[in-house]
Amino acid sequence: MKLSSDMLAQMSIDQLWDLYRQTEAILPGKLAAKQKTLEERLAKLGGAVAPHTVRARRRYPKILPKYRNPSNRSETWAGRGKQPRWVTNLLKSGKRIDDLRIDRAAM
Repeated sequence: MKLSSDMLAQMSIDQLWDLYRQTEAILPGKLAAKQKTLEERLAKLGGAVAPHTVRARRRYPKILPKYRNPSNRSETWAGRGKQPRWVTNLLKSGKRIDDLRIDRAAM
């Protein structure tokens, strides 16, 4: 059965909701059957069928901070991305970026 957009527009909310519920009940079974058919066809062609998995995001290493706010020691910045407001404000006030650098030897 083919429903045109005009037919859908003329349906009441209750009719559309019933159609949605019917579709929601039928669609997973149809999708699973289609996937099985495609996997069987792929197997006949000699392709390996890997289960569909969600790829995890790549883990990035922890970046140590390079700069510290002298007036608030808990505020640090690794030097990547947009400069924090405290860095911008200190640079505008006449400080140099090297004045904010964390001395690793002292740690």
